[in-house]
Amino acid sequence: MQTIQIGPVTLAHRAVFGPMAGFTDAPCRRLMAQHGAGFTVSEMVSSRALTYHDYKTLSLVKAEPNGAPYGVQIFGEVPSIMGEAAAALEEYDFDFLDINMGCPAPKIVSGGAGSKLMLHPEVCGEIVAQVVAHTSRPVTVKMRKGWDADHVTAVECAKACEQAGAVLIAVHARTREQMYTPGIDLSIIRAVKEAVKVPVLGNGDINSPADALTMMQETGCDGVMIARGALGDPWLFERVNAAIEGRQAPPEPNLQARMNALRRQVEEMVEQKGERTAMPQARAQVIHYMKGLKGAAALRRACCQLTYLSDLDELIETVFAEQRRAAGDEE
Repeated sequence: MQTIQIGPVTLAHRAVFGPMAGFTDAPCRRLMAQHGAGFTVSEMVSSRALTYHDYKTLSLVKAEPNGAPYGVQIFGEVPSIMGEAAAALEEYDFDFLDINMGCPAPKIVSGGAGSKLMLHPEVCGEIVAQVVAHTSRPVTVKMRKGWDADHVTAVECAKACEQAGAVLIAVHARTREQMYTPGIDLSIIRAVKEAVKVPVLGNGDINSPADALTMMQETGCDGVMIARGALGDPWLFERVNAAIEGRQAPPEPNLQARMNALRRQVEEMVEQKGERTAMPQARAQVIHYMKGLKGAAALRRACCQLTYLSDLDELIETVFAEQRRAAGDEE
């Protein structure tokens, strides 16, 4: 079976879990790894905050054993500060360092970081060079197709990053202007793959094994990065891995398995952060577990009211009751 190398790190699977601010904390990463994510990545952290040794920022990068390689993602627009941030992370336990060149959030791009870097391929290369010079870990990059339709720069940026020492490049097949609107441009992933020798991951709109296989077959990319599609459905990694590796599809999880995973994930969030901090953050995670359920609209509204872990237990009871009632109505 073809494998992906990130420096000395060999991935067990070619479907990986992408970083998402506000979502990819340690409990979420562990859950995805347990279901077959080839690697997981931290929420993005500020290079400037890292150079100040900001406690809150450092808490985002702490590794939690989960059975898969783990990367820390940093963002910033100044090459020297990105290098300093990489050096500040050396004492921490992680497997690779990822550079964010894809975030479309206004507060990130307004400072020149994230996907704003796609306007400046030479700066992308300078940033990678500085990070590589200040870390002992392999360096990877997550980028977008470009800034807008007039600035489709992924190929130039990827070449600059590879030349500067990046060992893997993930490409989200939309421009910043497109944000997350439906539809991706597979041709840009193919163009990047043909332009560089390092492994390339395709990213965007992967919600099924068929989506992953189509992306890999049409672009030649080495693997796929799944992000939002796996929220509330970590079993997506099992299904995608089976498809990529030519194995029989695993059985779909039943409702009990889904609710058990939800309860365990939120319980770990509470253990790690405390109920007051964890439960408001958990609301967005819980909503994704309501996909496809009967009465999902009302259940999603209930998710927005979660304050205590006991509220989650009541919600799960409501989920089971609603599904039983719906089943009875259909008989």
